[in-house]
Amino acid sequence: MNKYSPILFIIFSVFSFYSIYAQDWKYDLDEALALAKQKDQKIVLFFTGSDWCPPCIKLEKKVLSSKEFEDFADQKYVWLKADFPKRRKNKISKEQKEKNKALAKRYNRRMVFPVILILNKNGVVLGATGYRRDLDVHGYISLLTSFDSF
Repeated sequence: MNKYSPILFIIFSVFSFYSIYAQDWKYDLDEALALAKQKDQKIVLFFTGSDWCPPCIKLEKKVLSSKEFEDFADQKYVWLKADFPKRRKNKISKEQKEKNKALAKRYNRRMVFPVILILNKNGVVLGATGYRRDLDVHGYISLLTSFDSF
C-alpha cells in the first residue's frame, strides 16, 4: 500500500456516497419515455439555465438536490433535464443542444426558466410549476403529487 492509498480511498468514498444520493438525470426524451413506460412512472422535465438563472439555481440547490426530495422523487419519477447554460465553461455538446431545443419547441416555446413539468409516461403534460419562494421541500412534494390524479 503506497502513501496515497488512504487519500484515494477517501476521495473515492466521497464520490460514491454523493452518486448514491443524486438524481439520475436523463437528457434524452426518448430514453426518459422508455424508462417511464418500463417503470410505470411519470417524468419530471426540468428546464433550467443552470449557470445564469438565479431562480433555477435556487430551486436546484434548495429543493431538487435535498436528500428528502431525492428520496421521494427517485421512487416516483424519471428525471429529464433540459439545460441551457450560457457560460463557455459549461458548454454542452451540439447534439445535446439540439435535443434541448426540440424539448423546448415541444414543451417550453416561450423559453421560461425555471419550469418543472410533470409528464405521463406517454409525454403528455399533467402539470407545471416553476420556482416558488413560498414552497419548501415538503411543499414541492405536495405540489408534484397533486398532479398524480390527472
